[in-house]
Amino acid sequence: MFVDSHAHLDGKQFDSDREQVIARARESGVEALVAVGIGDGPKQVDCGIRLAEKYDFIYATLGIHPHEARLADEAAYQNMERLARHPKVIAWGEIGLDYFYDHSPRDTQQQVFTRQMELAAAAKLPIVIHCRPSEGSDDAWQTCLALIREHWAAKGLGGILHCFTGNWPQAKSALDMGFMISFAGNLTFSKAQQIRDAAIEVPLDRMLIETDSPFLAPVPHRGKRNEPAFVKETARKLGELRGLTADEVGRRTSRNFYNFFKLTETAESKIPAL
Repeated sequence: MFVDSHAHLDGKQFDSDREQVIARARESGVEALVAVGIGDGPKQVDCGIRLAEKYDFIYATLGIHPHEARLADEAAYQNMERLARHPKVIAWGEIGLDYFYDHSPRDTQQQVFTRQMELAAAAKLPIVIHCRPSEGSDDAWQTCLALIREHWAAKGLGGILHCFTGNWPQAKSALDMGFMISFAGNLTFSKAQQIRDAAIEVPLDRMLIETDSPFLAPVPHRGKRNEPAFVKETARKLGELRGLTADEVGRRTSRNFYNFFKLTETAESKIPAL
């Protein structure tokens, strides 16, 4: 039992074999996954919904990524307000700040992030956060957490720090504001000791796992296209850090996923008590 809580299955990297990728995920024990709805910008935020409509075990998000913040306009916001009412949409995101690539001006990123928090609150959806600082800095983390504290924490809807790359104090700040911490394949990278140190500290009932497919394939698949079936490698590394098997991590993080999103488990995906 595994849940891949964050995958970009709409990308062109999967155009030739998307159905087979999803089938491999199921065969490897992935009982549910979240198709992230950002596409290549505001006009494609329904991409996760389209997949979720096709597969009953796929859920969707929608949002404008900080890379495309410069493309946000009122028409995009109104479209997302409408799409957020779709029954398979369970979160708003991924949204946040990216000061590493700076594809959009930082003040624009902050404005679009804040506006989307307002829309998510109106839709009563948790948010999925992307936060990447400039190299050797924690600038984006400082601003991102401050904006969450100012504009979101009091809403009581929580969210997910997706593909966590920060340190334990940053994770703790988010946990205190009702967030889950999601670990991806970069947990297995040799230079990711900061992430592993945080993973040792995060309470087991506040963890999720993800692939961020097609990016960040975990060891031993590093350098290849990532896919949801590989989420087990992240579970395995988390298990090594916490003294659990990969299957135990899978069961616990799956339960966390269903509990956080208040989703009813289907008969085939019922998680046995530990």
